[in-house]
Amino acid sequence: MDDTQYPIVRGAVQLPAGSEIITDVDEEIFILYSNLQSAGSDTESSGFRGLGQFDSRKDVLDIIFDLKGISDSKSKDSRKGKKSKAQRTHESDNANDKTIQIELYQDKTALRTRKGDTGSVIWKASIDFAQYVLQQNYTNSTNGLFHHERLRNQHVLELGAGTGLLSMVLSPLVRRYTATDIGPLMPLIQKNVSLNFAGWPKLPSGSPGSNISVEELDWQLLQSSTAPRRAKLYTLDPIDLLLLVDCIYHPSLIPPLVATINHLAIPQRTTVLIVSELRSHDVMREFLDTWLAQPNWEIWHIGYNLLRSQHYVMWLGQKMQLPSTSG
Repeated sequence: MDDTQYPIVRGAVQLPAGSEIITDVDEEIFILYSNLQSAGSDTESSGFRGLGQFDSRKDVLDIIFDLKGISDSKSKDSRKGKKSKAQRTHESDNANDKTIQIELYQDKTALRTRKGDTGSVIWKASIDFAQYVLQQNYTNSTNGLFHHERLRNQHVLELGAGTGLLSMVLSPLVRRYTATDIGPLMPLIQKNVSLNFAGWPKLPSGSPGSNISVEELDWQLLQSSTAPRRAKLYTLDPIDLLLLVDCIYHPSLIPPLVATINHLAIPQRTTVLIVSELRSHDVMREFLDTWLAQPNWEIWHIGYNLLRSQHYVMWLGQKMQLPSTSG
């Protein structure tokens, strides 16, 4: 067992050795893309192609997560109680191995016809992130990205939820999960949650899927709103973990995305976790520059390669408490 210690904890996120506060954006981008270039020979073997879509040719996908080496207690717990479709697991040849299968609709037509609509299909970053989190949870790992006991008490809000995959994967691990995206994607997310949690949204409290809510949240609309209107339109329950997976891809969306992060984050409470596939270095640099330009933010590069690919980066941010002005 890895005895790695985690001296730094932010909310439910554990920062592994090698994590550092970002102070120089150019240095961060240089290191990321130098590592990516050195891993170029691994591109084909790691299965990456194109922009990182999983399979944009199909209307319905079965997403399968193979989990290895589940502890005995976890294995017993997984057999107890009524399970939703999303939570159903299957025995493998090894009694302590499991697979979790989730069925999802995509809207491949919208990807091609609606300008800027990339959330209507599955992206590999979401699948790889979900695989990692599930594996760490089911093996009861103490040295992964999340402190699992703390995570169970968290309200997680996801920006750019797309098809809603992560809401179905992570909701059993948290107190509440809010999936958000633009209005045109609301029917797709709701359809997928209903498909995997029969009876949603009218489920009894405590049953699988009952802690998922789906809300419209348009970054551009939020950015263009006045402060009083923002406060009226976006009255969400306090957010413990603000999650963004593969949301950084177009320069025009960077200012509204950062404005949304800045608006939703509660100083000293909300932890912002960003997982992104590395595409354009200019876009990634602009995002970091814009985020760091906001006052009172502490942003970390998560050093250990948790997703085991140089194609991804993880950043963690927290808005620090404003200094007291009282004399």
